[in-house]
Amino acid sequence: MLNIKSNKVWTIGVVALFAGVILFLVTGTGSAHKKRHSAADMQAFDDAYMEVVKMGDALFHGGGPQKDLGITLSKTGMACAMCHPFASDVHPQQFPKFQEQMSEVAGLREMINWCIEKPNEGVKIGIDSEAMIALEAYINWSHKGTIFDPGTH
Repeated sequence: MLNIKSNKVWTIGVVALFAGVILFLVTGTGSAHKKRHSAADMQAFDDAYMEVVKMGDALFHGGGPQKDLGITLSKTGMACAMCHPFASDVHPQQFPKFQEQMSEVAGLREMINWCIEKPNEGVKIGIDSEAMIALEAYINWSHKGTIFDPGTH
């Protein structure tokens, strides 16, 4: 006796496998990139990333190009590093997670803005702004190699 459900599953599996084989034959790889990046490209990418990390480091420690960026991270004279030395207490690998201070699930960028506005009495920055990306890059870079575990405390 034929099982119609198992025949459908088998048919879908064969079609998916066939589609994957065709994609591989057409593109030559399973990757989004057609060719590998050269060592020079990789170095340029890393250099650009580290420039953003350095900006984030400066902003995190109370310096950086705040005036050039038109931002005020603190009106109290506080810097992120005063509560989170070396970004050690930020735990970016846990975001998004429920934040008691906000009474909601928040991402790292929302938490950064909460800290800017509440304890530091600064002016929140654009969620996709150069400063936010720099702060996020520095915080994540400082936790490089940490296991990603969103939602934990």
